[in-house]
Amino acid sequence: MNFDDTKEEAAFRAVARKWIEENAPKALRPALERSGFATLNLEGVDAMKAQKDWQKKKYDAGWACLHWPKDYGGRGATPIERVIWQQEEGPYSKLSGVFGIGHGMCGPTVMAFAAEEQKRHLLPRLASGEDIWCQLFSEPAGGSDLAGLRTRAVKDGDDWVINGQKIWTSGAQHSDWGLLLTRTDPKAVKHKGLTMFFLDMRSKGVEVRPIRQMNEQSGFNEVYFTDVRIPDAQRLGPVNGGWKVSLTTLMNERLSIGSGMPTGFEELYEFCNRFELPEGTAIDNPMVKSKLAQWAVKASGLRYTAFRSISQLSKGETPGPENSIGKLVAGSTMQEIAKFALDLQAEAGVFLDGDMAADNARFQAMLMRSPATRIEGGSDEILRNIIAERVLGLPADVRVDKDVPFDQIPTSAKV
Repeated sequence: MNFDDTKEEAAFRAVARKWIEENAPKALRPALERSGFATLNLEGVDAMKAQKDWQKKKYDAGWACLHWPKDYGGRGATPIERVIWQQEEGPYSKLSGVFGIGHGMCGPTVMAFAAEEQKRHLLPRLASGEDIWCQLFSEPAGGSDLAGLRTRAVKDGDDWVINGQKIWTSGAQHSDWGLLLTRTDPKAVKHKGLTMFFLDMRSKGVEVRPIRQMNEQSGFNEVYFTDVRIPDAQRLGPVNGGWKVSLTTLMNERLSIGSGMPTGFEELYEFCNRFELPEGTAIDNPMVKSKLAQWAVKASGLRYTAFRSISQLSKGETPGPENSIGKLVAGSTMQEIAKFALDLQAEAGVFLDGDMAADNARFQAMLMRSPATRIEGGSDEILRNIIAERVLGLPADVRVDKDVPFDQIPTSAKV
């Protein structure tokens, strides 16, 4: 494979680089470079305003959601141009974090299933950063079994009335809209009685409760629905056909997360070139070199696997189950790297205060956030099953409830 830019790609890169050089918020760059995965500490700057300002500036200049059609707020760029932009944007891409779910998961689903008028209204607002979206899927009683959800939607005239609860909803406290998967037919088998909607998060009866995490962040939330009314016009796909719609979201989710999730390797490599051990710089230690070499191979493999997925998109194909590989490997690698960096720091590895810990406590924050990366977007166990069954063609797990009507599945909970 030849990864050198073509003449056209080199020209695109030059234009993108020039625009970023002239327009990026350079004063924020040091803080962005110090920010760890899923954390954005801009040191006294309003992080939400900074993210919205950068997104709007990109949108106005035609650099937002590059691969989306122009009619929906994108640029109509090729997949490789999207990669080039991501490479050139560098640390400023962290300012897009709050929009990641909307751009990578919700937007493609709306694009595939919403009415044309809805797409032309909702997608440009999403691309410009005017609206933030979340994904209302996981539930306390369902665990990793998405099809086991119990949030009910009951038809009432031209509306649907929603009651139930979602959990681990990233960014719900900031969101204007959400994709909501509900159960509309409890007498059907669990995958057949689901329906998808898009929901105004300011609707009466929606309550968002942030969850305090061990890293002192509150990125995840519980969301409660009490007699929430949604117009039938906000339904995506057919009634009881929500599982197919959700697969579109999930495939894009695994591509979005798997191709963009950092492993921490570059940060560790730089750290090892600076950090002093009793016998010298960490990078000079043979054991450290060996570990770095192993992670370099993994990081390289993840990069080229992501390129293969992008090549599929360039041919008009839908992201497939093989994208689970990137998320599975990146999540566990991040945890291993964070643990190793703390081991290098010995007793000082327990410090959480950025003023006391090495490298501004970057790896401490990474370690405390890493368990979430192995759960969100599909737990490790679920992803291994997907890879085994749908990529390798191995026999499926035994599922005793597969053909049982949902309301007859034994449970202590009530539908």
